[in-house]
Amino acid sequence: MHTPTANTGHEERPEFLQHHFATVEQQRETSKLGLWIFLVTEVLFFGGLFCFYAIYRSWYPEMFHEAHKMLDVNLGALNTVVLITSSLTMALAIRSMQVGNKMWTQINLATTLALAGTFLVVKFIEYSHKFHDGLEWGKFFTNTQIDGTNPHIFFSVYFTMTGLHGIHVIAGMIAIGWMMYRTSKNHFSADYYTPIEMTGLYWHLVDLIWIFLFPLLYLVG
Repeated sequence: MHTPTANTGHEERPEFLQHHFATVEQQRETSKLGLWIFLVTEVLFFGGLFCFYAIYRSWYPEMFHEAHKMLDVNLGALNTVVLITSSLTMALAIRSMQVGNKMWTQINLATTLALAGTFLVVKFIEYSHKFHDGLEWGKFFTNTQIDGTNPHIFFSVYFTMTGLHGIHVIAGMIAIGWMMYRTSKNHFSADYYTPIEMTGLYWHLVDLIWIFLFPLLYLVG
C-alpha cells in the first residue's frame, strides 16, 4: 500500500508523521512510552483496589468465603473466556494491519467489539440477579441468606471492583470503535498502525485485570 506523503519543502514526510517528530520511529516510540506511563497509573489505581480487597478479606475471611457462594462462577468463567478471546482477536487486528490487510483488521476489530459487548451483557445479567436478591452494597444490602458478619462488605468490594472494570471495558469499546472508523477512512497502513497497537495494549490490560478479579471474587473458597 502506498503511504501518503506531504512535501515540507525540504523532504517528503509521511502525512501521519506529526510535525514535532523527526522520524516515524521516534513518533512510534514516544507514543508507546506515553501509553506505558498511562498503563502504569492504571496498575497503581487497581493495585489500591486489590489492597482494599486484601485488607477486608483478612478481617472477614469466613464472611468472604460464604458471600462469594452467591456469585455465579459459570457466568464469571464465561466472561473470562470471552475476554481472553477478545485479546486474541485484538492481537490479530494489529497483525492484520501490520501486513496491510484492511479487511481482516476490520473483521478482527469488530469481533473484539462484539466480545466486549458480550462481556457487558453477561455482567448486566449478573448485576440484575444481585439486585433482585438484595445482594447490593452498604445500606442497600437486604439479603438474609448469608452467614457471617457484615456480608454487605463483600458486595461493596464486588461492585466497586467489577463496576470500575466495566467502565474501563466501555472506554476500550469506544477506542476500538474509533479505530474501526479510522481504518474505514484509510488512516492506517502497514507503515502506520500505532493507534491500533496502542488500543490493543490498553485492551490487554483490561483483560489482565479481569483475570485477577475472577479468582479473587468468584473462587475465594
